[in-house]
Amino acid sequence: MNWMNRLNHRAELMGRMLETIGVNTHDLEGHIPGEELNAAAARCEDCSHAGECRTWLEQNACGSSVPMEACPNHDLFVTWSNKPPKSTS
Repeated sequence: MNWMNRLNHRAELMGRMLETIGVNTHDLEGHIPGEELNAAAARCEDCSHAGECRTWLEQNACGSSVPMEACPNHDLFVTWSNKPPKSTS
């Protein structure tokens, strides 16, 4: 897999993981620093559990309250899932 395909694949897995645990990424805008997001993306790109991740996502297609334990962003994603929604006022 070339680097661009790998990057796209990992971005897809990261997005699916956030969706599966109920993180509304639109609500996170403005609540997380860009450096934090970049670090999370880099950890996902370097993760050696991509196959396990895809399997976990398939097994949890109806949702989960927490990400898979082996996820290098597990604790961060749990934190993100507990962020309050952005105010609309």
